Amino acid sequence: MQFKDIEGQEVLANRLTEIIDSGRISHAQMFLGPTASGSLAMAIAYAQYLGCENRQHYPEGSLLRADSCGECPHCKKYSQLVHTDLHLVFPTTTTATVTSKPCADDFQEEFREFLMENRQLGTEDDWYMRLGVENKQGMIREKDADNIIRTLGLKSYEGGYKVLIVWMAERMNIAAANTLLKTLEEPAEKTLILLVSESRDRILSTIMSRVQQVVVKDLGVAMNEERQQKFAQMFISWMRLLFKLNMQPLSAWVDQTANIGREGQKMFLQYVLEALRACFLQTAAGIRLQKELEFGDQKFDAAFPAMITVRNIEQMNEAVNNAIYAIERNANAKITFMQLSFKMSRFIKNR
Repeated sequence: MQFKDIEGQEVLANRLTEIIDSGRISHAQMFLGPTASGSLAMAIAYAQYLGCENRQHYPEGSLLRADSCGECPHCKKYSQLVHTDLHLVFPTTTTATVTSKPCADDFQEEFREFLMENRQLGTEDDWYMRLGVENKQGMIREKDADNIIRTLGLKSYEGGYKVLIVWMAERMNIAAANTLLKTLEEPAEKTLILLVSESRDRILSTIMSRVQQVVVKDLGVAMNEERQQKFAQMFISWMRLLFKLNMQPLSAWVDQTANIGREGQKMFLQYVLEALRACFLQTAAGIRLQKELEFGDQKFDAAFPAMITVRNIEQMNEAVNNAIYAIERNANAKITFMQLSFKMSRFIKNR
């Protein structure tokens, strides 16, 4: 992975290459930001640049100040994620083939294929879908930490840096995190540990105090037309169910929504926030945001915006944001969406 392949993160890429060129390399770093915005990709590009045998430096005024060459043996191995001094750790769970005590060593081939297929931008939910365990929660366990310590205690195969990348570091359980503390504080010579996380709040303070933080800008995730249409239909169905509160079809809707995965659930709720905002702007100020208000159902498009008023918009926004917060912290999706439904039904009727 080269920095030029990661869109929108040029400022950070320039800072990282400058740090390496100056020799001010911190042995333990935490890349904080959404995977879909390039946090894992940036960590891999950083490690590739560190060991590149022919770093490229560009003229002043260029978008990037420098990048790895992409052609030397080191870069070619990194581009395929097969460098012998690159070690990857990530959350795992039991699957049809690994039925007990899973660890990252059991899934190295699958994970590398997953990264290559998704250009290092695949989300945690994408990874679980790849494993066929969409409704399970992965974890980084003490067994993974023990393997890390053993691996980093060995000499470098190719004489350069040994690089450990831990993806979704917030999935480390307490035993794994505590096992790694000494290694983070005093790693072996020429060892680089890069933790990648989407949430600073879910990392133990003892871990955060031992790493240098690298904040990766959240670029947002573009919503394609197909997903927009899917969310519009989900939204229409949901809002109509909230008026009647018929529990059987509402429960079916909640079950279907719970099956789209955490990232899908969060994106849907973000869509809901945008839809509510557009409806309120039309109701309160006569401002029509054409794209956000075309749900694909003429009757609904004409009638629903009037349901969102100054009396309920703040309550609805707060309820949806609280649901997003709960989903991010692995709350039960069915319970979260059912509770949200009851609240939203009350707010709509009290307009």
